[in-house]
Amino acid sequence: MLVSLIAAVSFACFMYFISFEAIQYFFNLHLKREAGYIGSMLFVIPGFPFITSGLDIFKSDMRSGLERLVHALTIIIVATVTGWLVALLLNFKPQNFAAQNLDAISLLLLRLVASFCGVYGFSVLFNSTKRVALTAGLVGAVANTLRLELVDFTSVPPAFAAFLGALVAGFLSFRLQSKYGYPRIALTVPAIVIMVPGLYLYRAIYNIGLTSIGVGSYWLTQALLIVLALPLGLAIARVLTDTKWRHCD
Repeated sequence: MLVSLIAAVSFACFMYFISFEAIQYFFNLHLKREAGYIGSMLFVIPGFPFITSGLDIFKSDMRSGLERLVHALTIIIVATVTGWLVALLLNFKPQNFAAQNLDAISLLLLRLVASFCGVYGFSVLFNSTKRVALTAGLVGAVANTLRLELVDFTSVPPAFAAFLGALVAGFLSFRLQSKYGYPRIALTVPAIVIMVPGLYLYRAIYNIGLTSIGVGSYWLTQALLIVLALPLGLAIARVLTDTKWRHCD
């Protein structure tokens, strides 16, 4: 499995490089190619085992939770290390995203659209039906846009913004499940996976690999705080909306 993962991530990274170079050559564009590099490998993020591991541990189901957590972390670590190695070969370096120079309303609307498309895509990868994927896209559009707006326009730390985004996703999924009967996990997981800080993890591995331990530790800490906040937000939403989660066996 890990060999297939390494091959898939490497292929995705090289295809990103080839596509970007082709766009620059044929259309004479000068863009920051490194900024979107991590997006080419985000499809390997193990959404279901990652999110459900946090929920299992929250319920004190340690055996199931730890097994799923180790499985998810193994995939994430292998993917980021592979991305780092390919980046060294291509002479890529982590960069901030280019300034969009958009007004607040335009940015908000574009984030809603982009978040919907991203979550819809993840839902399709998880073999959801079209209706479930569309519903998950709506949940993710609201939750992820809220997270991004809080980070950019308030003093809320990224981890707490991720917690609030996951909490909102949990509440919305509960309402939609009650109304339409869709599986709750099929709505929450795609909406949360898009919030996983892939860029932070990539920056952490990249800098640690270059022995820039201080910078790498900073990005790793930021990533871990967000990774912990996401399942915690879902768990709190589940406790507040599901009476079965308020009692121990």
